[in-house]
Amino acid sequence: MRDQAKYQGFGGAGITGGGNYQPLAGRVTRYPGRRKEKTPPGTNRDIVMTKRTWGAFPSTDLESQLKAEGVTQVVLVGVATGTGVEATARQAYEHGFNVTLAVDAMTDTRPESHAYSLSHVFPRLGETGTTQEIIDLLAKRNSN
Repeated sequence: MRDQAKYQGFGGAGITGGGNYQPLAGRVTRYPGRRKEKTPPGTNRDIVMTKRTWGAFPSTDLESQLKAEGVTQVVLVGVATGTGVEATARQAYEHGFNVTLAVDAMTDTRPESHAYSLSHVFPRLGETGTTQEIIDLLAKRNSN
């Protein structure tokens, strides 16, 4: 499974599982592929890597790449709420990132696992909201 960490130019990153997240797709500019040239911190670009574990951090250099870009906030979405999204949220939190979870841009084949993560785990790890709420807050923050 491929996972992407997308630097959005908001001082944060969205970590996705390759799904079609329609609420975000129309509002976020995408820059596919990893650029080989060095780019200054804060430059819009995607960091693309292959994820080989439930979470996006242990088998990749994601933490160092995000920190090199000055990223402090990650926005998580995904297709396996109770495994991949939850594992990545825990790891991001443990690595010192501010975690935001777009609850309407994630799902799980096990509805009970999805519901448990949303109601019991995610509120302990970070902020939760809809994609529109997150986009609105980021836009407001960037306009100041």
